[in-house]
Amino acid sequence: MLTAAALRWFADLAVDVAVLEVGLGGRWDATNVADATVAVVTNVGLDHAEVIGPTRADIATEKAGIVKPGCTLVLGETDPDLVPIFEARNAESVWLRDRDFGCVRNRVAVGGRVVDVRTPSGVLDDLLVPLRGPHQGDNAACAVAATEAFFGRALDRDVVADAFHTVKVPGRFEVVRRRPLVVLDGAHNPDGARALRATLEDDLGGRKPDVIVAGFTGERDPGEMLAAMDAGRARLVVATKPPSPRGVDPATVAAAAEALGVRAEVVPSVTGAVERALAVAAEDDFVLVTGSLHAVGEARTVLVEA
Repeated sequence: MLTAAALRWFADLAVDVAVLEVGLGGRWDATNVADATVAVVTNVGLDHAEVIGPTRADIATEKAGIVKPGCTLVLGETDPDLVPIFEARNAESVWLRDRDFGCVRNRVAVGGRVVDVRTPSGVLDDLLVPLRGPHQGDNAACAVAATEAFFGRALDRDVVADAFHTVKVPGRFEVVRRRPLVVLDGAHNPDGARALRATLEDDLGGRKPDVIVAGFTGERDPGEMLAAMDAGRARLVVATKPPSPRGVDPATVAAAAEALGVRAEVVPSVTGAVERALAVAAEDDFVLVTGSLHAVGEARTVLVEA
């Protein structure tokens, strides 16, 4: 119903371009009523595997459902076992990352990453992407390729640079305070947790969070998530419950942290957990709020919007 209402609204406004993010899988998602000029798949991870899995091949098959005849597929997933699943959908053309487009240079910069992006039309160099994490270089390349495919021509480098300058992604390795350093990261699945760990290594030089506020939903194994983000190096994990009926009991999260050798406390409310983390953090400490986007969203309300 929400998707139908949104599409009706877009029609009433006569939007020139709509970017629709798929909610679950693709083939049976409500957004798939649209026949897109360009279909984009950034990657295939083991997310929502209990519904569209259990394997990555199963998930790829569901995601490939958004590829319609006559469209251009911008494919960020390069696993040779999965690429044929997308190619079988008979798109008019397939642009594959690291073959037809990609991020050819990706380095840490003040306030984000500086990347060089290659497309079928050439290279756009020294683009500042104001987001943290090496994975954002690949995301930027997918975005540029998708836009170029949509317009069917090369993009002006300065236009792309200006567009990237405006990019904000709240809750995705977002620095919201400096003393102590407080970062919000909605690493809500194992791939996200591993990307968080890589960001800590690359953008922060391997600095570990001293205090972690963590809350997960029922689809996640707290032990797997905490291990993937290397939470075992923290001094304290404050376990909390996201404001969602699917929220994991924070006692389970605390037990998973203790199994990694980390001291843990249980504070059921996200607001209370954030306040507790700030209370025990020294001025030079690093506080990370992570897990469910529900938890990160409530924490952001406390830390940014209050």
